[in-house]
Amino acid sequence: MEFVPEQGKRVNGDSSTLILPVLSIGNVGQLAVDLLVASTRAERIGYLDTPYVLPCVGNDAYGPVPNGELALPLEAYDSSANAMNLIQQRSPVVKGRMIEFAKNLADYVAASGKKHVVVLSSLDFGRWQRVDMSSGLQTLYLSSTNSDGTDDYCEQLGWKKLQEYKPTQKAWKYLSALAEGNAIPESILPFEGELEEEEYYYPSLPFAALFSCLKAKGLKVTCLFCYCSEGDNIPDAFHLAEAACKLLDLSPSNFQGNSNDKWVIPLSWKTLYGPPADMSLF
Repeated sequence: MEFVPEQGKRVNGDSSTLILPVLSIGNVGQLAVDLLVASTRAERIGYLDTPYVLPCVGNDAYGPVPNGELALPLEAYDSSANAMNLIQQRSPVVKGRMIEFAKNLADYVAASGKKHVVVLSSLDFGRWQRVDMSSGLQTLYLSSTNSDGTDDYCEQLGWKKLQEYKPTQKAWKYLSALAEGNAIPESILPFEGELEEEEYYYPSLPFAALFSCLKAKGLKVTCLFCYCSEGDNIPDAFHLAEAACKLLDLSPSNFQGNSNDKWVIPLSWKTLYGPPADMSLF
């Protein structure tokens, strides 16, 4: 993976934290990163070039008016005031190449000197086993801090570890071996058709590949999740963005240039569900 800087821009070496989304149901992780980029007034410093992400191009997502500045599949942003970088992913990984992409990205992140990577992802509400909405939308997490995926600070924030992460389970061992590039013991090789079984569902998701590959590089990784369904996922995006801020001890009132103590809505959200209706016919 190659980093291509914007003309006259450079990466801030003091930014030790990286926030990035994975493509998931409702694109909630991407929407949350859009919200964080807009609200922190993060500056685009370049983009990442990799053969493992499908090409795409679009108009500027953040400016007050669309000015023709092109948005690309993998963009890097810097919020120096908050000591963090962000990556926005706008197109999916090439089918069957998620592990290669995750390894590629983990190599780049490790080489850039990041200390903490926060991965934002949504999960399919239809697969939630123990639904408890009594306290509103729940935040779940997965951390590399302890071998079982737990983290004391996340627990103090009232979050629960993703129960489906079971590092001693065959499916997670198989993924870990792939991420580390180790020879895979026959005892954890999946049998024909076994990859379609329920045990392999969560380890097959994009967040799992990123978590495993970043962890294999010795990086601290925290994945934040919310369960949702396809539809209007803006509330879910706010939820994940707020969770990321809580994890990093940030708030909109601390964001550079944001004196309103409110989130800044990205320009692109105005047409998130298509262009406004043409009322001239009525």
